[in-house]
Parts: sequence; C-alpha cells; structure tokens
Amino acid sequence: MDEEQNPKSFKPSVNQSVQDAHDLAEMGHTQALSRKFDLWSMLALAFCVLGTYSTFAQDLSSGLTNGGVITILWGLCLVTVCNLCVAVSLGELASAMPTALGQAYWVFRLWDSPTGRFASYMCAWINTFGWWTLTASQVAFMTEFLLGMKVMFEPTWTGAGTGWLEFLVYVGCVFLLTAINVVGCRQEKTLPWINNFVGVWFTGLFVVLSLALLISVGTKPNLSFQPASFTFGTWINQTGWSDGVVWFVGLVQAAYGLTAFDAVIHMVEEIPAPRRNAPRVIWLAVLLGAVTGFIFMVVCLFCIQNVDRVIDSPSGLPFIELMLETIGLKGGATLIALFIFNGLGQGISVLTTASRLTWGFARDGGLPWSRYLAHVDPTWKAPVRSLWAQGVLIALVGVLYLFASTVLEAILSVSTIALTISYGLPIAVLLIVGRDKLPPSQFRLGRWGKPVNWVSIIYCSITTVFFFFPGSPKPAPSDMNYAIAVFGVMLVVSVGFWFVQGSRTYLKTEDAIAQMMLAQRLENDPRED
Repeated sequence: MDEEQNPKSFKPSVNQSVQDAHDLAEMGHTQALSRKFDLWSMLALAFCVLGTYSTFAQDLSSGLTNGGVITILWGLCLVTVCNLCVAVSLGELASAMPTALGQAYWVFRLWDSPTGRFASYMCAWINTFGWWTLTASQVAFMTEFLLGMKVMFEPTWTGAGTGWLEFLVYVGCVFLLTAINVVGCRQEKTLPWINNFVGVWFTGLFVVLSLALLISVGTKPNLSFQPASFTFGTWINQTGWSDGVVWFVGLVQAAYGLTAFDAVIHMVEEIPAPRRNAPRVIWLAVLLGAVTGFIFMVVCLFCIQNVDRVIDSPSGLPFIELMLETIGLKGGATLIALFIFNGLGQGISVLTTASRLTWGFARDGGLPWSRYLAHVDPTWKAPVRSLWAQGVLIALVGVLYLFASTVLEAILSVSTIALTISYGLPIAVLLIVGRDKLPPSQFRLGRWGKPVNWVSIIYCSITTVFFFFPGSPKPAPSDMNYAIAVFGVMLVVSVGFWFVQGSRTYLKTEDAIAQMMLAQRLENDPRED
C-alpha cells in the first residue's frame, strides 16, 4: 500500500485551497461549505463517531450472550482486519473522487450507464438511511442511559420503560444536537473546536473509566478479578443457535463499534487536501477504535463480578450494573454522568456527518424537495434546512417508543447493515469494471488492491446475511429481528421515489451531466494546472 502523487493532476506548487476547489469543480460542484476542519479535528470527529469502546460498553449484553468473550475479543480482531481492508478500499476511492455524496457518486462514476445511475441512487438511499438510523441509535442509547441514572438510585423505578417519557427525552436530545450543529457553523472554528473537545474528552474518559474499574476491583476486599481463562477464553451461547452461527451473529457488537468510518468521506468538502487526508483519517480512526475497544473490553471482562446479573441488570444496561458492582453508587453515578455527557458529544459528530450526507444527496437531486434542502444558509454557513429536516425525521423515529419497542430496536440495529452494504457496493463495482477505471489519486493500494477489495466484499456479504438473523432459531414475536422488514420498507420507499422523481432529477441538477463530462476530460488532461 502506498501514497503516490500523479503528475497530471497534483502539483505541489498549486495553492491547496485552489486545488481543492478545482477538484470539487471537476465533479460538478462549487465550494459551498468552508474547509473548517484540519486533519486532527477531522480525526477527532471520526474517532468519536466510531465511539468504539463506548459502543461496546453500551451493547455489552449482546456480546456476552452471543459467544461471550470469544466473540467480544477475538471476533473484534477478525472484524478489525476486515474493516481495515474496507477502510483502505474506501480511502482509495475517496482520494480519487472526494465528494460528500461518497459511495453513491463512486458507483455512478465507475458504472456510467442508466443501470449504474439507478444503482447509485439506491446506494445513496441505503447510505443516507444508515446514517439517519445511526444517529437515532446514538440518541436512543443516551436516552436509555439518562433514564438509567434514575434506576441506579431507585432500582424499583419503572419510569425508564415508560414510552411517553422515553419519547420526550429522545426528542429533547435530537433538538439539542441539531441546534448545536446549526449554531456551531456560524463561527468558522466553533464546530471543529467542539469536535476536538469531544475527542480529548472521549480519550480521557477511556483512561479514567479503565483506571477506575481496575483500581476499584484491585483495592476493595470483597471484589476480585476474573481469571485470565475467563477473560480470554470463555464461550457463552445462550441463543439456541449452533456455535458456528453464534460466532457470526456475535460479530455484530464488534461490527457496530467499528462501523461509520465513512464519516470523513461525507465531510471531505470541509477539510483541506482531502485526497491525501481523507484516507489517512479513515484507517487511523478504525485502528484507534479497535485498539481502545479491545483494551477497554479486556478491562471490563477482568472486572466483572457476576456475569448473570450484568446480563440481566435491573436498568437493562449491563455497563451501569458493572459500574455499580465494582465502583459503587456514588462513584459509578458520577462516571456514568460523564459517560452520558461524552455520548451526547459523540451525537453531535454523528449528526454533523449525517447532515452533510443528507445535504449532498439533496444537492445531487436525490431527495424530495432537493432544491430546497440543498440550500446552504449564508448567515449560519451550514445546510440548515437539511439539518432541521433530518432532525424531524430522526425525531419521528422516537414515536415508536409509544407503540412498539421491537420495531424501534430493528430500526436502530439496521444502521450497521445499511452502512455495510453501502461500503460493499462501490468496491464491488470497482472490481466488476476493473481497477484500471479508477481515476488518478494520491492514495493507491497498488498490487494489494484486488486482494484487499475481495476481502472487503466477502466480509460485507457474510456479515450482512448473519446480522439479519433473529436472536434464537424459534423466536417469539417480541424477540424477532425486524431489521429485514425495516430494511425492506426502506428499499420500497426509495424505489418509489425513484419513479416519482429520482429518475428525472438524480445527478441531473444544474447541468451535472455536462460537469461530469468535464470532470472526466480534466482527469485525463496531460496539461499542467
């Protein structure tokens, strides 16, 4: 794997901001958003969006019941290797074609035909839906933790499962995160500063939580560490599936914690030198997330006192139970409060990324009312209409708290599936049309390209199938995995929009076809810029 400079398109003598605007113009777009993020603030955003160690903490019971520590730790190692292959594959594409629409644009650019345009449209819907549901899942997790704080002090309190209360807290969080994103763009450095702060806080909290757990268990006479045989080698299967199936189903925790590394792809129009910086941020975020996630899970597994009670905790949140049985009520509540504060900060980063994808999709004519949603407010210096429209859609998901919690859980879990499919589609198209069709870029996989791409496709295909499996072979209606139904509804809606509007407007706004023809001509132009 290597980074290379193509002499036709990339000249060190050219001012970088001019080069970035030129690259964007080649793809039919003007520089509507300022490049306010530098390499470190974008890495902080990507690291926090992944939120690997905190995601593992939130979803601890899933890993413990679907294979136990074998899938939690060693499944994470496998998922890390595969996700790094996916990450560098997408990084190569991002370096060649840096645009906020990301995967969907790459599909169309590589597969330039009516069928390719439809495939690109479906990819855009799947990717956008994945980010909407990912944002909803982050908000839902914080809703559960906010209400779970009350259960820490009153274990018999039943309000945490009250639909209308969950809905109100959920909507309040969505409104707060959306408002911060709108206001944060008014000043050039505000949103990057927020991401830097959240990144530092996120890293610092990782150290504090790990030390607090280790010190508490190590110093309290009534507590003891689990043996290494448990921490590194215990297999737990409480599902009814065969061990082989559980191994793959159990990977969902690791996959969820390492999904959404395409955040930087949808923010490339707000960072300098995206052809060089975007690939670096993508694979660095995955690597940092995997390392911190592995270390934190080792700490948690060593410190667990009662596995059964952690799995079936009164609050429904295993990590809260772990904090209570090791650190105690007051110390645990303080750390959980810091954990929630950090989670809301992560939500800001997730919502920022989702909004840029929504805006990019609207700009290319893919959404209803695209012309209205593609507007960038000159006062707030942000796609305010897309932000609030997206906020309303995500808030509406919370209505399901009032009716069917199982459907809500399916909507939240389908985010991993949707994002994984959106990663696999452009990589598959690249392999089908041939890697020689890839435009010039500063980040190339070279001879490793085809093997890495194939590993990515195999991983995305296998995990997508198994992540649709229910929790047991013969589930009750309340235990069904409705993710496939939710995903199917999304596909039906997107196909419907294609026939109503998308077939006429997608990638055809503002002379986009002529601009993309210009892009292809400029990519092959041997003259210096």
